[in-house]
Amino acid sequence: MKPIVLFVAAAAVSLSGAAALAADAPQLLKDKACLACHIVDKKLVGPSYKEVAAKYKSRKDAEAYLVKKIKEGSTGVWGQVPMPANAVSDADAKTLAKYILTIK
Repeated sequence: MKPIVLFVAAAAVSLSGAAALAADAPQLLKDKACLACHIVDKKLVGPSYKEVAAKYKSRKDAEAYLVKKIKEGSTGVWGQVPMPANAVSDADAKTLAKYILTIK
């Protein structure tokens, strides 16, 4: 195959992955009960997803950091209310973290 064809094929796979992320993450937020404590644009029990994205967007390890927080929970990061650990797969936690970091 010519290099341009390989590039186009790789770009198409990448875009389809981004589309899958955009489609899967909102459903995961519902399925995993994330929306019981968090919503996009205002504090509920925990911080809004906009606040989370803004706080961590400059971290080089932001995705990995959020994956760990999603899976293991945390205490004292956003106040007195602890975030419990969540029974999610590594792949689901990564999908959620990537999605949250895209929210503006």
